[in-house]
Amino acid sequence: MSVGRAYIKPLTESLLAILIGALIGAIVLWASGYSAVDAYKALIVGALGSVDGIAETLSKSTPLILTALTFAIGARTGLFNIGAEGTVYFGAIAAVAVTQYLQNPIAGMLGGILIGALWALPVAALKVYRGVHEVISTIMFNWIAVYIVGWLALDVFYNPKDPNSTLSIPQSARLHLLIPNTSLSWAFIVSVITAVIIFVIMWHTKLGYELRTSGQNPTAAKYGGINPKIAAIWSFVLGGMTAGLAGAVQVMGVPPGYAITQGLANVSGYGFDGIGVSLVGRNHPLGIILAGILFGMLNAGATQMQQTGVPLEMVKIIEGIIIVAVAVPGLADLFKNLFRRGSK
Repeated sequence: MSVGRAYIKPLTESLLAILIGALIGAIVLWASGYSAVDAYKALIVGALGSVDGIAETLSKSTPLILTALTFAIGARTGLFNIGAEGTVYFGAIAAVAVTQYLQNPIAGMLGGILIGALWALPVAALKVYRGVHEVISTIMFNWIAVYIVGWLALDVFYNPKDPNSTLSIPQSARLHLLIPNTSLSWAFIVSVITAVIIFVIMWHTKLGYELRTSGQNPTAAKYGGINPKIAAIWSFVLGGMTAGLAGAVQVMGVPPGYAITQGLANVSGYGFDGIGVSLVGRNHPLGIILAGILFGMLNAGATQMQQTGVPLEMVKIIEGIIIVAVAVPGLADLFKNLFRRGSK
């Protein structure tokens, strides 16, 4: 199969899945007594019909691109890493803490990256040295992160002037807005650059080759002189870095609060949503950029869709239908690769 065909086939399948998902969503809207044409028109206008809409779309796609990379790196290494959610929390609190002392954006992002890598190490050790399945360990560590970061946010880095949030990121450490009076900041550029870096690592370096080979066939990797255990550790660490960065840029680049809000509300959900983004992007960093923007469109256009009379619950149902339909081809590929890997 040529390189061009290798990319055209999954792109065609994803586009077809989007159309099928939109069609099923239209049928659900029609059966519920709503105009599918008006609803979808509002969705597109809300997401792409203005500068503010486009800015909101790209802003909402930013953390999703980064958490999707976490899952994709694991999937390419034969791992089902769903620990991005908890790592996002740690990345966010690290950015809040570090920038109180080192008041520049690079320090904040590096803090998120470092804590993300460190938080990934226990899961990697459990997998490599004790054989604990990563799905079990990452779920447990997600809950541990909820309570540790929740405590840090409420009792250590709380804002004495606002009990509903942590201390704010200092002005000098905030990521500048690309478009004034919107939520689109340099965080989006950072996410795209990160995706490109992960692409280069995974497809154009020795480390990336070892990760992908270990994921496809660990037995063959061993015969080729590759240590699958080391590959697994690197997979978790790289994934932890991108998820930690997601949390950091989410609080450093999104106005107005530039802080973690009560209940971790403004940093929650991105780790799990990133799984869907990765599946839609076929676990490929470049595909994830496009998939992240698609998810950002759905999120940004939802408010406009409600203004046509469609209730929020129905909006979420339509979003879910489209997301599930689009994720099916990627999910099928993932399970096919896992079964093939397990049979070797």
